[in-house]
Amino acid sequence: MFKDEGVLMFFILVPMVYPLLYSWIYNNETVRDVPVVVVDDCHSKTSRTLAHKMDASPDVSVVAYVPNLDEAQRYMASQDAFGIIYIPSDFDRRLCRGEQATVSVYCDMSLLLAYKAIYVTAMAVTGDMNADLQMKSKGEPFAEVAIFNPAQGYGTFILPAVLMLIIQQTLALGIGMITGTQRERNPHRRLWTPQRPSDSFLSVVIGKSLVYFLIYAVMSAYLTCVVPRLFSFIQIARPWDMVALLVPFILACIFFAMTVTSVVRYRENVILIVVFMSVPLMFISGLSWPQSNISWWWQSVSWLFPSTFGIQGFVRLSEMGASLSDILPHVVALWAQALFYFLTTCIIYGRTPSR
Repeated sequence: MFKDEGVLMFFILVPMVYPLLYSWIYNNETVRDVPVVVVDDCHSKTSRTLAHKMDASPDVSVVAYVPNLDEAQRYMASQDAFGIIYIPSDFDRRLCRGEQATVSVYCDMSLLLAYKAIYVTAMAVTGDMNADLQMKSKGEPFAEVAIFNPAQGYGTFILPAVLMLIIQQTLALGIGMITGTQRERNPHRRLWTPQRPSDSFLSVVIGKSLVYFLIYAVMSAYLTCVVPRLFSFIQIARPWDMVALLVPFILACIFFAMTVTSVVRYRENVILIVVFMSVPLMFISGLSWPQSNISWWWQSVSWLFPSTFGIQGFVRLSEMGASLSDILPHVVALWAQALFYFLTTCIIYGRTPSR
């Protein structure tokens, strides 16, 4: 392992450098004064109030009022604006009738933070105006309170998932490269060769997994404790609760990687497979896409990967103030995965004939 530069890069360099780079890029959490244009077909006091409140917000700046959408699209094409606020002609009339009115928001999705700033501002302004209307009609007003992510920052939202996914993916990459190298050098494609008559596949599996575990016990502590504090991200997990989550998570990732990468014939193949799976794993984990909107079939697929339970458990501990009892189902699921993939690894390594 220490003689292979590729393995060292994935086991040491990537877990240490990539989180720092990612956190540094998103350390500002939010963007301010994103330029937008307004198309006001209503020309009423209410529509002007909506546009003025959008402009007064810290995240959005109205750079122009244009007569139609074609003119607004030219602003976006030249990147003088990253969003369009369209107020229809019946906006004020529908509100006066007590009916639901709509405001259309068009955003440039190539800049995720700009899209988020425009969309969230539009939701906040329309919600505030809606609350005023409810109070005037003697209804119950509502107040929007952001919990667990007070700044509503992108870094605080996505970094916990990225950190846990880095542990799983770099383990799979490193172990896959080791396995691929062994297969390239062994014409019989054996995962191990007995050196003594007393050698057994069980000692090989345990020996390999202990080496990986010792390395990633240190790397996981760095990723989950040091990196969030370096960039002042939320971290309120209790130390022993974190240990109770990380131990089964690391073991599950190790045996999962040893099982999955056993089919790798060449060391380059694992890079294509693991990197390709990173974005889908992020989506099906239930963080970047609401778990309630994920079909039961894809949720079942997500249960095959330790990252799903690791991400959900880590977010609850580090940002939501959950205790170990609150994430007990996730811990149990990780131990079940560790046991299952340990057995599959033993079966795969046990098929290697002894000398």
